[in-house]
Amino acid sequence: MTTKQMENTYQNLIEQTFNFPQEGFQVTDNELYFNEIPIKDIIKKYGTPLKITYLPKIGHQIQKAKRLFNVAMAKVDYKGSYTYCYCTKSSHFSFVMEEVLKNDVHLETSSAYDIHIIKDLYKRGKLDKNHFIVCNGYKRKPYQSLITELANDGFNILPVIDNKTEIDYYAKNVKAPVIKIGIRIASEEEPNFQFYTSRLGIRHSEIVQYYKEKIETNPKFELKMLHFFINTGIKDTIYYWTELAKCMKVYWELKRICPTLDSLNIGGGMPIKTSLGFEYDYEYMIEEIISQIKNFCENHDIDEPNIFTEFGSFTVSESGAALYSVVDMKLQNDRELWYMIDSSFITTLPDTWGINQRFILLAINHWDKEYQPINLGGMTCDSMDYYNTEAHANNVYLPKVAPNEKEPLYIGFFHTGAYQESLGGYGGIQHCLVPAPKHVIIDRDEDGEITTRLFAKEQSYKSMLKTLGY
Repeated sequence: MTTKQMENTYQNLIEQTFNFPQEGFQVTDNELYFNEIPIKDIIKKYGTPLKITYLPKIGHQIQKAKRLFNVAMAKVDYKGSYTYCYCTKSSHFSFVMEEVLKNDVHLETSSAYDIHIIKDLYKRGKLDKNHFIVCNGYKRKPYQSLITELANDGFNILPVIDNKTEIDYYAKNVKAPVIKIGIRIASEEEPNFQFYTSRLGIRHSEIVQYYKEKIETNPKFELKMLHFFINTGIKDTIYYWTELAKCMKVYWELKRICPTLDSLNIGGGMPIKTSLGFEYDYEYMIEEIISQIKNFCENHDIDEPNIFTEFGSFTVSESGAALYSVVDMKLQNDRELWYMIDSSFITTLPDTWGINQRFILLAINHWDKEYQPINLGGMTCDSMDYYNTEAHANNVYLPKVAPNEKEPLYIGFFHTGAYQESLGGYGGIQHCLVPAPKHVIIDRDEDGEITTRLFAKEQSYKSMLKTLGY
């Protein structure tokens, strides 16, 4: 290899472009390690395409957020408490839910079907009736019925009122002496969004009157929480701080007439790392949120609310990865070189084409090879089944591997642990009938040694034909 070739290696490209190695990613002997796991060894054992979930990362994220909120509260002598809720819609898998609940957290649901998961977890002793179950979403009768059932059975369930008629069902059917409830504020959308106001929740200007008419006069209801949700997440923007200020004004107006109100739910997730160049000051944002709420309460002579958060993607995204082999290379014209993977982006990473989501893309092996710009193509016949840009750049660069190379190029998309399976229709019919890949769970035993287990085999043609009625 010439000196110039040595300078143009894939490893040099990554190290010169980013602060690398970094948390969760390092290279040893020209091979990538993810959270100190030799990824090529996992591929050699299970093959590709492959989905993996590294369970310890889930607990790491939860404890990180808890620590940051508790430190922020201590710095300003904040009197309220902090409660971490996991947003179940991000990933409903049993191994995710069980790992989450090991970290003394509570749950937030989005549909009636979530409640059946709650029941199963309770039956198996994974959660108890003291856990907060915060119920969000538009609630039709089945959802309302299951919420009522848990309330009557003594669960610490807290439906967040999403529309004005929802509460009528609870008034008629809740037999428990009291049910705690919340109200969701219909926040303004970002200026570049297609709509001005969220379709979810009740308008700022109508909440106080709604409380007086529907809640204050009914001893069965105890308004506990005001729910504030920003769809784009917790970001240091004028838009976010303006909406938080509006929310605090509503909280103050309610608190003056409702002594039971003591909690503020700042729903909306914190960003996740989707590029090795990702920069986000978690400590600053959390401290600023707590400080602003504290200052508002002092200026308006009210007690600081208990803080709830609902982190879904933040909890599970960084635990997941999708691994592929490059099975072919096609030069379609003078400039467009395609690396063809052994699966489909549409079926395994639907966010990449659905909302143009970018993930961390890295080669698993061949880090000592030269790099080149390429396009990545999936195996379906759909023209949208491709990936050709990164969050930090307009091009994708990967090692240059000869067609007759003894070992194929393996690549990985990282921090894919939220939403991809549910959006891709896990267990159902995939686009072009490309099967869902194997899914492997990675953990560590008491001695810190890596353990793996196969959660799901690659989807079979028989299961797909059966679903299709053959």
